[in-house]
Amino acid sequence: MHSITLEPLHDVAPSPQGGYEATGSDPAFLLRSDRGRLPGHWCVISYRVVRASAPLVPVIYVDDGNGFDERTMIRLPVDTVGEFRQLALLPQTVKALRFDPATRPVSFEIADFTIREIGKTNILLDYVRQNQPARVLDYLRRHGWQATKQRVLQELQPNRWSADYKSWVRMYDTLTPEDATAIKADIARLPARPRFSVVMPVYNTPETYLREALDSVLAQFYPDWELCIADDASTAPHVQTVLAEYKTRDNRIKLVRRETNGHISAASNSALDLATGDFVALMDHDDRLPPHALYAVAAELALHPDTDILYSDEDKIDADGERYDPHFKSGFNLDLLHGQNMVNHLGVFRRSLIEQAGRFRLGFEGSQDYDLTLRAVEATEPARIRHIPAILYHWRVFPESAAFSTVELPRATAAAHKALTEHFQRRGVDATVETSPSTARFTRIRYALPAKLPRVSLIVPTRDKVDLLKGCVDGLLHRTDYPDLEILIVDNNSEETATFAYFDTLKDEPRVRVLTYKAPFNYSSINNFAAAEATGEVLGLINNDIEVMEPGWLAEMVSHALRPEVGAVGAKLYYADGTIQHAGVVTGICGVAGHVHKGLTRDAYGYFSRAQLTQDLSCVTAACLILRKEIFDEVGGLNSEKLAVAFNDVDFCLRIREKGYLVVWTPFAELYHLESASRGPDTAPDKVKRFMGEVAYMQERWGDSLLEDPYYNPNLTLDAENFGLAFPPRTVKPWLRKSCPELRKERLKESI
Repeated sequence: MHSITLEPLHDVAPSPQGGYEATGSDPAFLLRSDRGRLPGHWCVISYRVVRASAPLVPVIYVDDGNGFDERTMIRLPVDTVGEFRQLALLPQTVKALRFDPATRPVSFEIADFTIREIGKTNILLDYVRQNQPARVLDYLRRHGWQATKQRVLQELQPNRWSADYKSWVRMYDTLTPEDATAIKADIARLPARPRFSVVMPVYNTPETYLREALDSVLAQFYPDWELCIADDASTAPHVQTVLAEYKTRDNRIKLVRRETNGHISAASNSALDLATGDFVALMDHDDRLPPHALYAVAAELALHPDTDILYSDEDKIDADGERYDPHFKSGFNLDLLHGQNMVNHLGVFRRSLIEQAGRFRLGFEGSQDYDLTLRAVEATEPARIRHIPAILYHWRVFPESAAFSTVELPRATAAAHKALTEHFQRRGVDATVETSPSTARFTRIRYALPAKLPRVSLIVPTRDKVDLLKGCVDGLLHRTDYPDLEILIVDNNSEETATFAYFDTLKDEPRVRVLTYKAPFNYSSINNFAAAEATGEVLGLINNDIEVMEPGWLAEMVSHALRPEVGAVGAKLYYADGTIQHAGVVTGICGVAGHVHKGLTRDAYGYFSRAQLTQDLSCVTAACLILRKEIFDEVGGLNSEKLAVAFNDVDFCLRIREKGYLVVWTPFAELYHLESASRGPDTAPDKVKRFMGEVAYMQERWGDSLLEDPYYNPNLTLDAENFGLAFPPRTVKPWLRKSCPELRKERLKESI
């Protein structure tokens, strides 16, 4: 057992109350052990939070000889007070441990900090005792000892995507009696009261889950609903009995029993036949709605009455009703929708739109909701699709449902591919639907390139570092399968003889031109200068530390850049060790913007598979960015006056989106990025001053919109790049909007 002493490192000072005050946004301690060495391997970290003026968001950083690194971060439980234990796997060699308790000023006291080293055998035995021994033994029988050991150890490691969801639910998503009173009062104030038809096909639902589903509708605060149930000729006798019982309890429940089993599309249409509401909410027969779900939809419609489609965040509930695995979604994201059905659940559609779209179609079972969503999206416009950033649906997952999903997955995947193929055909888009190479569950869309490919001008700024530059240019010339490209190398004050010797070797290469830019380094100005010299219809901004990994990267990016609605395209970039350096940029993270999924392995799914799916984002890095030259000219290029080095790509993408274009990130264009290796670190005083000025400009230019990235979620943190939970969320409950008009501003301030 290691008794740990917290040694203040920065942004902390002793508090008169005992404990410490965080005096800045980055409080940190070094951890000192009473045993004269730091622990390693599997450990249990324990401590007690005596008091905290706000929820702590604690993490430990490990220095394994390469300095403190985000990739070695261990996230600890989030809460205000209490005793906490966290299993953690430390490196074999630990040079130093740093404990960061929070990300904003806060007063706190922590006691009894210990770290206990434990062996794998003890971990496995504890796991078997605390979980279902039969399940573990069955896995052992089928897969062997080594596979079982690795599976258990993986399950025991800290969940890097969710910082204690139970605490988050308790603190921010549990209704109080005062909330219930406020909701009922707000319902009475609504300017309009749309009627919701909750459509529920039912077939042989386990009785407990069926009753919970029905009870969750009956418990809705919002009264203007009807529950339209179609029993798809269930053979389980309890189903008819339960449904008949509930029909007598509330006249808002409508029921039809089908004479034959027609499967879910036919049953859903039978339930739709009963619907008379303004909007239709889709609900499965074993899931649950929280009591404020329909009210939250009505409140959103009160603000945006022209909305045709609404969808919410969701989580899962297990067989015991425990909530877990929250999915906090992007705002409407058509490219992401082409990869996965992000609208379900809770999906709510204007009933007239469903009728116009043609209802549920037979032959699409398993993806019938997805097919309907695609057709409904075609019949409206993005401005009339609203995302409600709140958990309004609890999706039931239990052993039988998981087994059913496994059996039915191939049919559902085939139906999704068929729905997408027809979706593109109806829109007149020449695209091919493929199974995503990372997971059979999702899809990849290949957009066709024209017969005559446009020329692409790739702009590569450089200053010496000839080995980097040569690796970059060789990849562009010889390992890229795009036939019509030119490379504009922009030499910015190189001095080394080897650099000029390399330039000489390129004189006979017709696809390469070397331009000279003699002014001080200004990334924006350099690229603007080269763009004016480019002959291509398409531009590529390429750092000199980019290396090609596979030949099809440019064709993939150009296929998106030529879509008329797309303004810019970004790639999936990796560090030299194969971990992710860039998988898109989210604004607001750490003040201005941050790279999400940074440090994950190449094959990691990321947050709900977003590291593997094409999607719309607010920004992508200009280290590898492709766009039509007309778009570059339309927005006036990069901002060379205010953003010479940092955030010019963020500002550039935001201005592209301001013009109404999409910014697309594709994981199917993969390259290495060694990240500003030729420019050096930004630690000199003049560079720090310049950087702070660029931060100030971005915050002044874009204001609170930086904190409201439409492709992120206000329930996710802006303090890190890992899709962790926000403590507190940057949302205001709809029933508090009128009574607390300043609360939203305070939430935003707390997130800075």
